[in-house]
Parts: sequence; structure tokens; C-alpha cells
Amino acid sequence: MEIPYTVKPRPDTGLYNAKLGIWLFLASEVMLFGGLFSAYILLRVSADLWPHGMVSIPVGTFNTFVLIASSVTVVMSWASLKLGKLSAFKGYMAATILCALGFLGVKSFEYHAKFTHYDVWFKDAATAQKYFTAAYGEKGEEVAKKQFVERFHLHNSKASYDANQIQLAGHLDGNPLFATHKSLAAAKKETFQFTPDAPHGSKEHPKAIEVKLSDVERLSAYVPKHSTYFAIYFTITALHGLHVLGGAVVLAYFLFTADRWWKKSPEQLANRVEVGGLFWHFVDLVWIFLFPIIYLL
Repeated sequence: MEIPYTVKPRPDTGLYNAKLGIWLFLASEVMLFGGLFSAYILLRVSADLWPHGMVSIPVGTFNTFVLIASSVTVVMSWASLKLGKLSAFKGYMAATILCALGFLGVKSFEYHAKFTHYDVWFKDAATAQKYFTAAYGEKGEEVAKKQFVERFHLHNSKASYDANQIQLAGHLDGNPLFATHKSLAAAKKETFQFTPDAPHGSKEHPKAIEVKLSDVERLSAYVPKHSTYFAIYFTITALHGLHVLGGAVVLAYFLFTADRWWKKSPEQLANRVEVGGLFWHFVDLVWIFLFPIIYLL
């Protein structure tokens, strides 16, 4: 038994069944992401200190244009079907899928950069200052203060410099993934090589310094466990990425089965692409809200 698929709008709603279904589904998606955005706002406004500038604006901007371009191509693919141009549909749909894969590729590159980037918390302010001086020389204290202001002052104008809250940011030797104080201790390492980030306005990284594990209070890559900021960042962006992946799989199905559906029912194929396109526009719209909140503010 085959479930009937209607391609004509219902007289009571003005929508065909699939479009009504996708709008109901998108309503639930709005509540899902709306709850996450609300959580982000509440976590941010209630935090004494909230990091700023932890993600790359150029990378986020590039991905924004990629998704906007994909929204254009998915509309053009649907319009091509309505005009009876199957080959044009295939070209535009392939471009949409390539944009989706490009977005996910850039996002995976961004995630990998976070997973190999570390903050080191020291046991006291004097120890922290010792390592900042070792990394940046006489300007160590100045760099520490500037880093604090860059990370936190924009969120809270009343925030004052606290040497006990500063972290030394940089990379571990060999760029390991997800290393922690506990994992280094389990490996019986008493010291580790650490290359601090270049100070603001400089492209030249300091030389690697040797850090005693006994001086370290905490070591964390930029992963959800690092802080509340990265916990909510990865929750929202990873969930959005799963939606991009799921949407790309559905659109790829439309592309690879287009010939069969075109022969069987061109109108049904066009309706399916329209419904898939609505979901894709929603994914794009979520990112349009996500980009300024995460990357710009």
C-alpha cells in the first residue's frame, strides 16, 4: 500500500500536506533553537566575566556567505524544476550541496583549531607572572593585562585586572588533542613545552617555554569543559552543524533520484525540493542569528 502524496493545496489551509508538515516541524525547531539562544543570553548576562574574541570573525563571515549562497542556489534549483529544466536543477542542487560541504569543512577546521589551542591556569598570581615574563620578557605584565582586557573588559566595563584570573594561551608541543593536567600527570610528565600566542598586534610568536606541571592549577583545550562560554558555543554550533549535514543528505537524495522522480511525477519532485528548501532556509536563518551573537558581540 502506497501512502497518497497530494501535490495540490488543501482547500482548508491553502497548503499541500508536505508544506503544512514542514511548517509544523519548523515551529518545533524554532522552539529548540529559541531555547538555546535564550540560554546563551541568560548565561552571558549573569556572568561576571565573559570571554570575547575567542573565535575568528573572518572564518565566521566566510561561512555566512557560503550559507547565503546556498540559499540562493536551492531556490534556483526549485525554480528550474518549475520551468522544466532538469539539467539546471541538477547544477544548482549540486552547488547547494557543495556549499553545505564547504561550510562543514570550514567548521571542522575551526573545531580542530579549538581542540589544539590551550589555556593554562597557574596556582597563584606570582607563578602566572613568572611564566608571562618568561614568554614575553619585560612586557610580560603588560601583555597579561592587555589579554585580560581583550577577553573580558568588553563584557563588563567594571571588570578590573586580576592576576589570579589570567590564563596563558597557546599550543602544546606536538599539538595534541584534548590534553589535560590529569592526562599529563598520568603520563608521568613533570614538565611540558608550551608556545604562547603572539601578543595582540604582533604576528611573531614567542619561543616555546618549559612549564612545570607542579605550577599548573588547570590545563584545558578550547573544548566544552573549558568554560561556560565554550560549552554553549559547541552545543549550539554543533547542533546547527548536524542540521546542515542532515539537510545536505536530504538534498543529495533529491539530486541522485531526480531522473526517476522526473519521469514519474515532476510536480511531486518540485514539491519535495520546495519543502527541503524551506528547511534549508531555516538552517541559514539560524546561522544569521548565530553569527552576530557568537562572533561579533
